[in-house]
Amino acid sequence: MMKLVIITAITEFSTDIKLILKKAGVQAFSCQNVTGYKDVSNSDIEGNWFAGEMIANDSIMCYAFAYESQIEQLMNMIDDFNASQDFITKVHAVQVPIEKTNTLNS
Repeated sequence: MMKLVIITAITEFSTDIKLILKKAGVQAFSCQNVTGYKDVSNSDIEGNWFAGEMIANDSIMCYAFAYESQIEQLMNMIDDFNASQDFITKVHAVQVPIEKTNTLNS
């Protein structure tokens, strides 16, 4: 059965995400640059000069229609990638079921 997978990460990980998608067997996907925002107004004011602001990050969002088996492999590969990184930020992925479509076969 086909599912939709959505992946977000900082722009620095864009090449890695595309390689992971390919290795997971996802043959077609789309990616676009997006700006991610994080509200840091509740964080420690003394430790953050911009505590009252929304922090913007250059990010990437990729999405694909893929089979559950491909997404399972993809999620495992993303978990492995995240575990190997020293960055605070991680690659995030979600799987969304497809209830109805006019073009995809289940």
